[in-house]
Amino acid sequence: MISPVLAGFGLGLSLIVAIGAQNLFVLRQGIRRERVFLVAAICAVSDAVLIALGVSGVGFVLQAVPWLVEAVRWAGAAFLVVYGLLAAKRAWRPTGEVLDVGREASDQASAPSGGAASAESSARPARDTPSTTTDAAARRGPLVQTAARTAVLPVVLTCLALTWLNPHVYLDTVFLLGTVANTHGDGRWLFAAGAMSASVVWFFGLAFGARYLSRWLSTPKAWRILDAVIAVVMIGLGVSLVLPH
Repeated sequence: MISPVLAGFGLGLSLIVAIGAQNLFVLRQGIRRERVFLVAAICAVSDAVLIALGVSGVGFVLQAVPWLVEAVRWAGAAFLVVYGLLAAKRAWRPTGEVLDVGREASDQASAPSGGAASAESSARPARDTPSTTTDAAARRGPLVQTAARTAVLPVVLTCLALTWLNPHVYLDTVFLLGTVANTHGDGRWLFAAGAMSASVVWFFGLAFGARYLSRWLSTPKAWRILDAVIAVVMIGLGVSLVLPH
């Protein structure tokens, strides 16, 4: 017989691996290398809280107030559509965002350092004309143009909304995982620990592993395609939430 921990890990992983709004947001933040640990931590901790609620029996309480899930469904649908439209706007009117972190790092490593370099650059300000600056940038190739980092609060609020305004997270995490966990009797919290571990492995693996996609996202066109895919998925998920099943 499979142990409750492995059973929880397997079921938890199977429920969160599917492409969805939350995973796409984590993926995009990982590719941008922006607030990566924070986003992964919020998703993993949120899952842990929801799993604990399900195992503790809160799922049965939620079943008694169906209007609450219905309210979350409509709020989540509205949020997903708005988020998808913003992604569509980025795809239609790109900001020229590219990603080539490795090249930027090598340029910084090879740049002169120390007081002598500072003195030399300050002694020759007139040589840094716009044309020479442009030529130097062209020789270096595309750098990271995600310097306008998103503030922490919008990232946190978006991540929380994509997690807690998704009615499927209650159906899967609170109801389903909670119900299956309670079939393990005294081992239900071991089952919950396994499911929580799956969330940690998945979200941190997705967030930090996304950086390896940077080689395919070194042009503005690649980012337009990514944002277009995000727009289609987000709007599609939002519409599907309010359509009759």
